[in-house]
Amino acid sequence: MQNPQCAVAPLAGLSSLRHNACMSFVSTLSGTTSLVLDSPHSGTDYPEDFGFVCDLATLRRAEDTHVEKLYSFAPALGVAWIEAHFPRSYLDANRDTTEVDVGMLDGPWPGPVATDPVVLSKVRLGKGLIWRCTDDGVPLYDRAVTVAAVQARIARCWQPYHAAVGQAIAAAHARHGFSIHINCHSMPAVAASHATDFPGLVHADFVVGNRDASTSSEPVARLVCDHLRSLGYSVEYNHPYKGVELVRRYGRPAEHRHSIQLEINRKLYMDEATLEITAGFAPLQAHLRSLVERLLQTDPRTL
Repeated sequence: MQNPQCAVAPLAGLSSLRHNACMSFVSTLSGTTSLVLDSPHSGTDYPEDFGFVCDLATLRRAEDTHVEKLYSFAPALGVAWIEAHFPRSYLDANRDTTEVDVGMLDGPWPGPVATDPVVLSKVRLGKGLIWRCTDDGVPLYDRAVTVAAVQARIARCWQPYHAAVGQAIAAAHARHGFSIHINCHSMPAVAASHATDFPGLVHADFVVGNRDASTSSEPVARLVCDHLRSLGYSVEYNHPYKGVELVRRYGRPAEHRHSIQLEINRKLYMDEATLEITAGFAPLQAHLRSLVERLLQTDPRTL
């Protein structure tokens, strides 16, 4: 689902650099149903102003690689789709703009900074709004990042992405009186040292997160869990991923706006070392389509 307004050349080896003059870092396909899907971490267009110093092949393992391909069927079903083309290591759209690692910057940050210890746990790991290191702790920069550069990334990437997600959910809710938003992610088979607070954890096939039923109703989340388990998958609920900013910000189940973060184990569809798609991709995609079709038949007000 490449952005038709800002096409880029295919990857040459492992490198894809987007010229900064091309400002369209987000794709949006509008929908007609109550369902909205977004993929904030599958971007592979590395902006020229990134200036990372680590090996690109190592950095690319941070991507939710191929997630946009797994859900490529969705727009034809009338599902709204939002996709980031910038990589999460450049700016993480699933973090709040207060999650700034001020120790990385060349000067004082002019905006508010998060103080919640739970939020700051990811910043301490190097995984704030702007990443300090890879999941394995490899530094991304050999210099301070300028305050102006971070502000520019927020304006170019974070703001349009969140605007697109918010608008799509509002439109779906206006059409149907309710909305279901699935925030689409992938996860490594085993958690790395700087990825989460659970290094070395062997992940289930899926993790369904709704921040302890605060971003979707319990019945909607259980429907997703039960459907995936019925297909033979192992599923964890709110562990180790509860959902972060994109469900926290837009999920309001009391208003019939349901947001769920869905993590897929990469071992199901790709080789984590080479990033190549494996034979598991097609059956997994068919199962994801069955989940989407189930959600399209669901009115959460009746659950």
